[in-house]
Amino acid sequence: MPRWRINLSTMIFLVILQGAAVVLFYGWYVQFSPCGSSPSNGKVHVLLLSSWRSGSSFMGQVFSQHPSVFYLMEPAWHVWTKLQTPSARVLRMAVRDLLRNIFQCDFSAVEPYLPERHNVSSLFMWAHSRALCSPPACSLTPRNQFSNRTQCAHACDAYGLQGVQEACGTYSHVVLKEVRFFELESLYPLFQDPSLDLRIIHLVRDPRAVMRSREESAASFMKDNVIVLEQRNIPAADVQYHVMQEICRSHVRINERAVLKPPPFLKGRYKMVRYEDVVRNPLEEINDMFEFVGLKMTNDLQNWIYRVTHGKGTGTRKEAFEITSRNANDVSQAWRNTLPYNKVKRVQEMCKGAMSLLGYRTVDSEKEQKKLDIDLLVPREPYQFSWLPTKTEHPSNT
Repeated sequence: MPRWRINLSTMIFLVILQGAAVVLFYGWYVQFSPCGSSPSNGKVHVLLLSSWRSGSSFMGQVFSQHPSVFYLMEPAWHVWTKLQTPSARVLRMAVRDLLRNIFQCDFSAVEPYLPERHNVSSLFMWAHSRALCSPPACSLTPRNQFSNRTQCAHACDAYGLQGVQEACGTYSHVVLKEVRFFELESLYPLFQDPSLDLRIIHLVRDPRAVMRSREESAASFMKDNVIVLEQRNIPAADVQYHVMQEICRSHVRINERAVLKPPPFLKGRYKMVRYEDVVRNPLEEINDMFEFVGLKMTNDLQNWIYRVTHGKGTGTRKEAFEITSRNANDVSQAWRNTLPYNKVKRVQEMCKGAMSLLGYRTVDSEKEQKKLDIDLLVPREPYQFSWLPTKTEHPSNT
């Protein structure tokens, strides 16, 4: 029987080669395998991705009031207001890293953006989060009850971030609402992070309705406009139109990246939702979103959604950033009677491609604009707008 002689150098070389193969295989697996299984801690991480005045505050509250959800509203606001860099493109990595830490319930990453003496009230719109008004963050609101923002702001404002971090760790779902991402690529490391089970709900709205709403609250967006437009020298009268153009372009980039030849790790992790579909059929649409992220609708939440979407009127300017009971369908159509046709026409020119992709019909005259029995929403084809993952069950931490 022949004997094989392998000297020490050859053995070392083979061991190194084997190790390199293992490293390369692991790198390939992490990069290309879809994130189909939940991480070991069982948490689901949801990014509600939208733009300003697109119904995202309402949608955020739908998640915030769920007893299994830890919700935070627009943490990227801290990055945009703290760092002196008027460029969304430059700030996106800092925003991405902050979101990663918050998803992992690490609030030490927020502290550099806060005042030296800070507490829970230093967080942007903190009282909009039911979880920050409930134990262990604050004893005001039992976790199975709805929070009152005004009461919370008075009773829970002095608590520290340690309680916020502890509270985050006790929920099965962490949901963050953001309006300051304009592409998906910078989020890829979060999809590939084995400690995260990230889902994206991409909320869009008719650009003409967004324009009308932005005009009502124009002063609130001046600083953000500078960052979105990256200090381009644009006449004041044209700023809102160019911001709308950037917003529309971002919706196209995000949707096409997620739907047309996406990387494997995005499969089952993206769902696009039109605000108009939600207000027309809120319970069915919200149930679909909950199923997408592994939440179950509660009877109390179902009743709350009905009350909020079936009120009277469209709300006042003072209520622009509040969640009050309104007729949600009337709100979605209000632009048709209030936005001058010359502005409608220009928004349609700026956002023509996005409106076609997302399913919004254009109008060719003021008469057509104001004829409300003409439906401007193209019927949605499910395959065109969402990828639903395999249905998974997640325990409710109530």
